Amino acid sequence: MASPHQHTAPAAKVISSLLQNRHEISVYAKEMPYSLSAQAVELTAETGHLVLSAEYAGQDIESYFKDGCLNLDIEALKGHDATERDVYSLSNIPVNFSKTGHVTYRLECELPQSVFVEESRGAVRIPFILGMHSRVSVEVYLHELSIEGRLRNLSVGGCLIDIAIEDSVALGVDQELPGVTIEFPNGESFHAEGRVRHLRPFGNHGYAAIGVEFINITSTQTSDLFHFTAEVEREAAFRAGINDKMTEHSPLFVAGAREKKLQQREELDGQIRNRQSKMERGVLEVAHQLQVALMYIKTRAMLPKELLYDCADSLLYLVYQDRKALLYALSFLREEPEWVRHAVQVAAQSADFLLMRNPHDGQVREITLGILLHTLGKPLLVSRELPSLRAHMSPEQKRMLKQHSTVLGEKLKALGFQPSPTCRDVLENANERLDGSGYPAGKRDADLSDVIRLISVVKAVNKLSHARNGVAPRAPLDVYRCIHEESTAYDRTVLVEFIQHYGLYPIGALARFSGGFLAWIMDVDGRGNPTKVHVVKNLKFMNENIHSTLTTVDFSQIGKLEGIVNPEDYGVRHIKI
Repeated sequence: MASPHQHTAPAAKVISSLLQNRHEISVYAKEMPYSLSAQAVELTAETGHLVLSAEYAGQDIESYFKDGCLNLDIEALKGHDATERDVYSLSNIPVNFSKTGHVTYRLECELPQSVFVEESRGAVRIPFILGMHSRVSVEVYLHELSIEGRLRNLSVGGCLIDIAIEDSVALGVDQELPGVTIEFPNGESFHAEGRVRHLRPFGNHGYAAIGVEFINITSTQTSDLFHFTAEVEREAAFRAGINDKMTEHSPLFVAGAREKKLQQREELDGQIRNRQSKMERGVLEVAHQLQVALMYIKTRAMLPKELLYDCADSLLYLVYQDRKALLYALSFLREEPEWVRHAVQVAAQSADFLLMRNPHDGQVREITLGILLHTLGKPLLVSRELPSLRAHMSPEQKRMLKQHSTVLGEKLKALGFQPSPTCRDVLENANERLDGSGYPAGKRDADLSDVIRLISVVKAVNKLSHARNGVAPRAPLDVYRCIHEESTAYDRTVLVEFIQHYGLYPIGALARFSGGFLAWIMDVDGRGNPTKVHVVKNLKFMNENIHSTLTTVDFSQIGKLEGIVNPEDYGVRHIKI
């Protein structure tokens, strides 16, 4: 692969720089629910000839190459300890593709000779390349909900913003935004109203891209915008080596004190992310893909059935691979949106529970799919009346949220989804109770299957074990006692079986030890006692973190187990990838 030098085409130089780091290349198309993972095979720096290799088992690969062109995202992890995420997106790249194996394709692309893209209205779109970045705050509902992101390109007409995919729940195409505020590294900022023009998944690490058009622009804002785009263009030209006369950065991109402090914090978070195991990344990938599925349902009226089945299959694969490592990895979902965390944790633990009963249970795949789907109705309800699922809800908002099962059923029907009988049972009855106190139909004991009896206990344990709408989480013993006392609502036999499997010190819980240490439980013995822990905090030094794994023989270093505690009480959190 060629190295960048003075004759390198600018777009090729950007890509060559990214390819020197740990990276992923995704080929995407609006009509397709999946992005294709690709690998760079060859890059001719002088001409911008790029050859990719991709695998695809379907029969409609042409759908990725509309009018003989492809779109791609390149994500690279750069910097010390690979803590800095840098991305570059290209669209409408001419491509010739040929099949080279049973499911392997060769994609020959001609990169543009400029990194600047001329838009249909004549404006020039400038990408943020080679480490350029600016922070963006998007006001979704006036004085009620704002989300944070990164700027990925800018023109006088609008911009592309990179956000966490969970924040896309409140957004829709053509939605007007009361405010979009761009803050450049030196502290200068630009503010305008906006309108969402398009929305899509962005790469493979749980992000979304929002295309925003600036609207209701005043003459002063127009003047400011021309100034900022000119400076951004200058910076991009300097970094890409397009103009030899440019010898220094634009003042916009010289980091001020606030920006430097934010960068230091992000670098520390990135170092923690890089310690995550393959199992932890696998669980987070399922959570992100579930959110991608939601985006397609909301914005494109498309149900990506294969993607959803892949999520179910991935969880089952992880159960079979190492069930205890999976139970520990599920705790890394604490920073994900509640509906995602609950769906993935309940699906994985229910699958684990069922497979311990019967390793050859042929219904588990459909049950897992049903559980992953059953909370999707909640984010579908997000609106001006229910702007967020994170905030403390009013009684009226809680009543609205109870409609989520019905809303999801209507949406799936409108999209033509015909679930299997087993999957339908979960979708319709996961929230029902033996005594008729559940919803949406208030069904009773005789109307509920053994599968629903099991799922309802797993769901109840999960719900009570996590903070919810201002209510603090309970310790495992309190959780079991609470469910046991509601004997008319839950099957006590299932509860006893659950306790026998997962115990009073479940894997993935945060334990306190008498020496003043906090540690995540990673493994337990046959009697439910911890045998392996990940120590993360010494309470004598609250501002410092520890990353040490201990087994039983070393427990004398941290003292005796005192009980399970709430991570939020001690500021202990998992950093999402």
